[in-house]
Amino acid sequence: MIKLANAGFGNMVSIDKVVAVISPNSAPAKRLKDEARDGGRLVDITQGRRTRSIILTVANQIILSAVQVETLAARFQQEAERPAEARDLVKVLDKV
Repeated sequence: MIKLANAGFGNMVSIDKVVAVISPNSAPAKRLKDEARDGGRLVDITQGRRTRSIILTVANQIILSAVQVETLAARFQQEAERPAEARDLVKVLDKV
């Protein structure tokens, strides 16, 4: 089962595919973002707001998020620890 977590503005990220969540302020992070943009691997989910975190995926995609690194880490951890039954219950309630 795919575990999804909110990465900002209702956009979901598969937590099983996340390699790292980093701060966008360092020179290497900016270089990584620029290289991904040039290579067509950049996904911007900031809705025009300031980039506060960069999500790196196993598919070498770079996702820009307007959510703080610490907040994303907490969301990913919470979703990873949530039992499968709770996720299934949410899906059933959404269908009603």
